[in-house]
Amino acid sequence: MATLASARSGRADSLALARILSLVVPAALLAGAFGFERLGGLFPCEMCWWQRWAHMAALAFALVALAASRRLAGAGRPFVRLAALAILASGLIGGYHAGVEAGLFEGLTQCTAIGTGGTAQDMLKQIMAAPMVRCDQVPWQMWGVSMAGWNAILSIGSALVILWLSLRPSPNPR
Repeated sequence: MATLASARSGRADSLALARILSLVVPAALLAGAFGFERLGGLFPCEMCWWQRWAHMAALAFALVALAASRRLAGAGRPFVRLAALAILASGLIGGYHAGVEAGLFEGLTQCTAIGTGGTAQDMLKQIMAAPMVRCDQVPWQMWGVSMAGWNAILSIGSALVILWLSLRPSPNPR
């Protein structure tokens, strides 16, 4: 009898863990990305922004899942899955970006966007002052893996764990 109760509790805890991971993983990866930008001076390229947008969407889904779960147990499960899919999307973009950096794929021809406010002279100053960030160059790496590669590894792995945890059946309430 105790084994059945602990198994049911474990299933309920798996959704709670998935909900926590769906919030913590994108928050931590975004904090790292913005930290490297603000503190390390590593400006993002266009594909870096795509990865960030996916993590921002994951955070939004995770917050909705958290709010929904407070109203009704298990209600946030679809939003946890959406968060996991957004994290997975960021990881897949990161994998493609790492491939571009390694020369396996052709990259983009555009650079990071510039603000469009002000006069033509203001815009020219913004363009001239903006750092030229190429998607096919590795600005930082650890153990031979670029930031995009680390995002791919961490995001894909985390997304799969979150999906697995969220797909486990809920315990049958009595």
